[in-house]
Amino acid sequence: MPASATTADVKGFLALELSAGTAPAQAALRPTDAAVLVERIGRDLATLVPAVRDLDLTLAAAHFDPAEALRPGWPLHRRLQELHQRAPGRNSGPRMIAFGADEQGEVPQPFAADGDLAGGPLRVLPFMISGEHHTVSEVAERLEEVLLETGMAQADTALLAQQAFGAQIEHARYLTLHDLAAMTAMQYGHGGLEALWPVIETALLAPEQDQWLDAPPEPLLRYMGGEVHIALLEPMAWRARYAPQEATEERLERAYNHFLARQQQFAAVLEAHGIPVLFAHCAGNADPRAALDQP
Repeated sequence: MPASATTADVKGFLALELSAGTAPAQAALRPTDAAVLVERIGRDLATLVPAVRDLDLTLAAAHFDPAEALRPGWPLHRRLQELHQRAPGRNSGPRMIAFGADEQGEVPQPFAADGDLAGGPLRVLPFMISGEHHTVSEVAERLEEVLLETGMAQADTALLAQQAFGAQIEHARYLTLHDLAAMTAMQYGHGGLEALWPVIETALLAPEQDQWLDAPPEPLLRYMGGEVHIALLEPMAWRARYAPQEATEERLERAYNHFLARQQQFAAVLEAHGIPVLFAHCAGNADPRAALDQP
């Protein structure tokens, strides 16, 4: 089914909440297990929204950190879309298509998860529902209404995922792209990263726009042109902006080191979301915003 003005797709995930301290033994499923899993996912989704039966379902039978799924341009789903368009059987009715490991268990690069982001408690398997634009729009609207509240995977689907991935799964549920973004925003809020989320959200949903984070004591940064520029402040410039009243050298040093660690934390989170980070050097007492005004 070639992409056209009359076709569309909706992006979603099977989210696997793992038992604390555990990780799946398998990065991706071999063809036989992947084929069974996509059939069960299709059945589960059609139980919630019957019109899913009339559409194609394409699954990446490999698990990722949510940050890998929430990257500008949606690269995981874009790759699914490319593979879906090349899959056979285009004019033979609704299809269920799964991509994962080969028969030897090797995972192709498009679906090889970032090892630096392994170990988190939530892993997500991207899927895409594709078809005629009007039907997809209705399905997308309905999924947004029902998945977050009633989107638990059926027991045999969760058991298959647990056995095939070699994972200890507490819960398996379906999420739309917006559901996953909302959950991630909430988790970042609980983790003290709420100030950074609007920057990530802009990169994901409105990449042509600018977005500042200018809220002391947080680091100063600006998203523009597809990348984030962070003001790298020398001690004097940092003190002028963040601690003009502090006189104790020991407290100043401790606060400055905390600030540098916070910068690195922000940079790591942004890079996990596939957003390039550049540091703009700010010397002396110059206004650090001026250093970020340059494209």
